[in-house]
Amino acid sequence: MGNEKMIILGLILLIIGLLVGMGLLTTIGGILILVGAILWILGATGRAVGGRKHFF
Repeated sequence: MGNEKMIILGLILLIIGLLVGMGLLTTIGGILILVGAILWILGATGRAVGGRKHFF
């Protein structure tokens, strides 16, 4: 469940960054989306993330 929140937060920051014109928010949002998606995919395949089967 934590990965979905990371992706949603990244999407919100990305949109706000694009609307306001702040490159830093856009970059942070993109990174959060990317990391959240990678962790979500690894968790869905059953791989241990950080020594755990489920990443919280």
